[in-house]
Amino acid sequence: MNLLTIKNFSKSYTDKILFDNADFSINSKEKIGIIGVNGTGKSTLLKIIAGIDTCDSGQFSKGNNVVIRYLPQTPDFTEAVSIYDYVITANSNEENQWSIEGDAKAFLHRLGFDDTSIMVNTLSGGQRKKVALAAALLSSCDILVLDEPTNHLDNDMTEYLEDYLNNYKGALVMVTHDRYFLDKVCNRIVEIDKGKTYSYNANYEGYLMLKAERENIALATQNKHQNILRKEIAWMQRGARARSTKQKAHIQRYEKLASEELIKETQSVTMSSIASRLGNKTIEINNISKTWPERENPIIQDFSYNFLRTDRIGVVGPNGCGKTTLMKLITGNIKPDKGYIDIGETVRIGYFSQENESLDPNMKVLDYVKETAEYIQTTEGLMSASTMCERFLFDGTLQHQRIEKLSGGEKRRLYLLKVLVSSPNVLILDEPTNDLDISTLCILEDYLDSFQGILIVVSHDRYFLDRVIRKLLVFDGKGAISQFEGGYTDYYITHGAFANSAAGTTNDTTRSSSSKAQETISLEDDPAADQNKKKGREPAIKKKFSFNEQREYDTRG
Repeated sequence: MNLLTIKNFSKSYTDKILFDNADFSINSKEKIGIIGVNGTGKSTLLKIIAGIDTCDSGQFSKGNNVVIRYLPQTPDFTEAVSIYDYVITANSNEENQWSIEGDAKAFLHRLGFDDTSIMVNTLSGGQRKKVALAAALLSSCDILVLDEPTNHLDNDMTEYLEDYLNNYKGALVMVTHDRYFLDKVCNRIVEIDKGKTYSYNANYEGYLMLKAERENIALATQNKHQNILRKEIAWMQRGARARSTKQKAHIQRYEKLASEELIKETQSVTMSSIASRLGNKTIEINNISKTWPERENPIIQDFSYNFLRTDRIGVVGPNGCGKTTLMKLITGNIKPDKGYIDIGETVRIGYFSQENESLDPNMKVLDYVKETAEYIQTTEGLMSASTMCERFLFDGTLQHQRIEKLSGGEKRRLYLLKVLVSSPNVLILDEPTNDLDISTLCILEDYLDSFQGILIVVSHDRYFLDRVIRKLLVFDGKGAISQFEGGYTDYYITHGAFANSAAGTTNDTTRSSSSKAQETISLEDDPAADQNKKKGREPAIKKKFSFNEQREYDTRG
């Protein structure tokens, strides 16, 4: 059953056209993932669906009794309201008045909120997003609209959210960069590209295959048209004159073919740079400890580690355990209470923090990059800042726009580009996938493939960690940090729990993945595990990978 339809709609901001006679619809039980490059209008489309924004033109129709609930990317809490009132009181009705409080408190507990009397406007940005997520999921609605729901969630909570949405009875529309999440939850992908929407009735993996098929068919049709056009050009150049109806039709056909806009084949955009020389002495962490006054346990206790020049490390652990604190200790932004960190003379750190540095809104995009370097040495030779901008999806028009006109995701991408063009030999990325589109993440992943230096990544994005890292530093939430040789999925197979789950942390170090993988397989037919699943309890071990997970695991070795 159709719930909402938008036909032939257009939308623009100043001189930027986001949608040009595009179409979009939502049917019952559909779980739709919206994807596209930052700045193409993903969040704008969600706001139009939710009734917060309107189209410039087009036909919008929605069922009279269809209820929509919207979770914005950055929830705004201007009024003083408690967590209890925002999540529970606001969602109470005759149907759920006896169950809403228990359901809400259980959900909030999973998110880390046991005291529901806390005022929401006193919470951090990430905590506010979690409260708003709980309120949205517990609401009674026909269409649930979520903008980046996995931001600020650890991986244990992300998997719980996957299961919750897979069992959700209503329609779902969301924007997310998490490719595993898209693959597991969505049954339809809508791509926004050059003002148009393209719909694929598949999950993310199926979308990739269907998109390649669509583009191949479109390019084959275009090639046929180009062959005909060449013949028409030859005919026109022979001096034909429009003396008859037949000749006029011939000329009209030529004009139509000549005016057709060529389809641009999706290019594999690559980006590389040559890191500064890194000497034998890199970063040596010697028995450091750090405590915050408001915390019962130390954030970091007696931690030592010497970074190797080829290290590609992922840093994982429960939210608030101290991952960002460790990054700030390494960069020198804060000092340890005990111990010291020795930095080699040749070390050049590029730090991409969770929060963008202050961006001058009146500065042009290209000038911002040129502040760091006008020319960058790459594996392909010397490259200008303008060319590097193009490689990072800032075309000629965007390069000369003021930063204030960029979307939030575009500003994030610009900040990342500036860090990369500084030619660091130690690259620290703190939650790099937040607010970045999938196309940018693919470019970043390709860059990291050829990066000749130390890579340290803090991320909740499971796909990204599996793609780029080889070792984990695992926080247990009580100050201890353990090492694990292998990728993120390797850890999951070995320990039977997510590295970012408090239950999944351990003080055991560098255990063998292969032996534990065999143990996992032997549990597949365990009747006790099956009985737990039937009773509604989460099984201790995940039984089967998705195709993408298995492929990522098999290709690492």
